[in-house]
Amino acid sequence: MDAEPGPMTLFEKIVARHLLQTPATSARPRPGEGAFVHTDWRFIHEYYTGMAAHALASIFPAGYSIVDAPSIVVFEDHTSYIDESPAHLRLGLVPNVRAMQQAQRDFVAQHGLRFHRTLTDDEARADDGGNVAGISHAMMAEHYALPGQLIVGTDSHTPHSGSLGCVAFGVGTTDMANALVTGAVRMTMPQSVRIELNGPTPAGLSAKDIVLHLLALPYIREGKGVGKVFEFAGSAVSAMSIDERATLTNMTAELGGLTGIVAPDQETARFLAARRGVRLDIAPWMRSDDDATFAHTIAVDCSSLSPMVAAPGDPGNGVPIDTLCAEIAIDIAYGGSCTAGKRDDFDRYHEVLAWGLEHGMRVPSRVRLYLQYGTTAVRDYCLARGYDKTFASAGARILQPSCGACANCGPGSSTAESQVTVSAINRNFPGRSGPGQVWLASPSTVMASALAGKLVSFERLRRELAANRTAAIG
Repeated sequence: MDAEPGPMTLFEKIVARHLLQTPATSARPRPGEGAFVHTDWRFIHEYYTGMAAHALASIFPAGYSIVDAPSIVVFEDHTSYIDESPAHLRLGLVPNVRAMQQAQRDFVAQHGLRFHRTLTDDEARADDGGNVAGISHAMMAEHYALPGQLIVGTDSHTPHSGSLGCVAFGVGTTDMANALVTGAVRMTMPQSVRIELNGPTPAGLSAKDIVLHLLALPYIREGKGVGKVFEFAGSAVSAMSIDERATLTNMTAELGGLTGIVAPDQETARFLAARRGVRLDIAPWMRSDDDATFAHTIAVDCSSLSPMVAAPGDPGNGVPIDTLCAEIAIDIAYGGSCTAGKRDDFDRYHEVLAWGLEHGMRVPSRVRLYLQYGTTAVRDYCLARGYDKTFASAGARILQPSCGACANCGPGSSTAESQVTVSAINRNFPGRSGPGQVWLASPSTVMASALAGKLVSFERLRRELAANRTAAIG
């Protein structure tokens, strides 16, 4: 890479290595300047593929060619449970969704593209383990993305792969249609914000709790992070697994940013070797320079944080759960989505539910608990460890990998305004998961609340049980 001298952020370095030189592009675009970059991976899912195909057919009636087809990945991941989606059934939209799915499958067949489709429950029971599928952005980190790469996808949570030290951001239909036939995408160079997460994290605190804390900060609430790059660093990040880092970068979308990124390190190399069999040395350049320019720095002492929830209506409505004044009963508990459908998340689901069973607890009959895997690899990991038996004993319904209730596309969505859901998903905007009220929480808090039938942290549930048993003995 030949670039103008001067300190650079990791994001700027990756962009510089992917920059397409044009008469209108500077050698090193500054914030606010436009640039074209070539991509290492482009991915798309069923809500966008048909529209992109229609646009290309309209623009090129005589035909067109897809550029570098092996670097395109197509997913059918949002609508796997459309036949159980209350909203789509009520509005009579299921036939339209089926047509949308078929349009994507036709496009895949026409151009010979790589395709991942989540199986139905019946298909999954008959599967010999050969089907590999899941939520698109989770699949990209699990199978494709590598440090230093540039990835675009038709989903706002594309930054999920930034956990591996690559630049990954979402684009719309028009940009993706252009990228399909050029291999390039246009972007406006953003500013970067550095988030320093330091201190030992208390037992039971998760990356989801940290993000909910960040979302409640004035800087974010005032919209100052919109369009920016969030670089996560600090001792707390260094101690996190890649799955936990992915929660941070995934929810950059909720922070308002273009993308999120974590500099790759030995944990990144370990993850790639263990999960994907990829042996990779982390190059010295894969870090921000010490004197790189950041528009703002947010410093958080993670040792002072506690489990969080975000009240219905906005992910930024975060408060420490133990500060809630009133007891809040729940009707639905949902664990899954790209944000919370990873291995580490299911470790937490299992930990809490197994503890509950050991202490004579299971999910109350009035509460419906759903657990939805993020990918088939996560499902297979859980099955190999016998987690499914614990989940079934606790009273959970297990769902195949899909966006599902997170996108109001399947079981776990509410059906009435009076219903209260505690969910590990990333958004709780009105109507996001049905007409009811959605509280956001970490995987541990969602499971503890499911067992208790009310909003409660795992730590508090354990304290309450111990106190009740002490009082009974006394």
